[in-house]
Amino acid sequence: RRRVLEASQQLTEIINSETSTESPEPTGEEDPADEEESALHFLWVDKFTPRRYMELLSDDYTNRCLLKWLKLWDTVVFGKEKAVKKAKPSAEAHPPFNQPKEQQNKWKTKVQLTEEILEAELDQHKRPKYKVALLCGPPGLGKTTLAHVIAKHAGYNAVEMNASDDRSPEVFKTRIEAATQMKSVLGANEKPNCLIIDEIDGAPAASINVLLNIIHHKDGEDEAVAGTGRRRRREGGLLLRPIICICNDQ
Repeated sequence: RRRVLEASQQLTEIINSETSTESPEPTGEEDPADEEESALHFLWVDKFTPRRYMELLSDDYTNRCLLKWLKLWDTVVFGKEKAVKKAKPSAEAHPPFNQPKEQQNKWKTKVQLTEEILEAELDQHKRPKYKVALLCGPPGLGKTTLAHVIAKHAGYNAVEMNASDDRSPEVFKTRIEAATQMKSVLGANEKPNCLIIDEIDGAPAASINVLLNIIHHKDGEDEAVAGTGRRRRREGGLLLRPIICICNDQ
């Protein structure tokens, strides 16, 4: 087997040398042999990484909860009105065993309870109640892959930053504001950003306080400030884009 591999390698080198001497002018297209050779050097985690929502092998409950939370931002980001679920008339006319409301809630599944928590009323800026999602778990679980796939699936441009690299609070704040307030210009395919902060457990306390100040920006500050110009500057500090944080140690 080793001799066959060596002979095939020699033949490949001879063929490549002959083709390069016959066509010295460079072409814009890549050689299929080079593409195959580069494909052989892919890591399996890169070659078989999920690229669509249906390809995810992680916990389905976590995937659905994160996607549902991200879709709550559609009103403020994409201008879509929140869809109102219509109750089934059969369920209203014939409640199961005529149970009281407290007893009906007792038998709800974990998914149903989580969906009710996530479907809380939006605030005055049409943002969801919870501004940041936190994914935690051991390395190699697929947290970063999940965040990128969900963001792409929901129509966002995923912008990743590492909290351990940006140790300065000023740089940390600048990168968060750039990702959450500025638009990503991609020609005709312009998409809003979804910020993914990896290794948030490695960020210093000052950077965490910067993130908390951005999240807990007072909604009433705009009303208290007099003057339209000052008010517009204040509104620029509101968090209007989703943030997904990832950590190993909760």
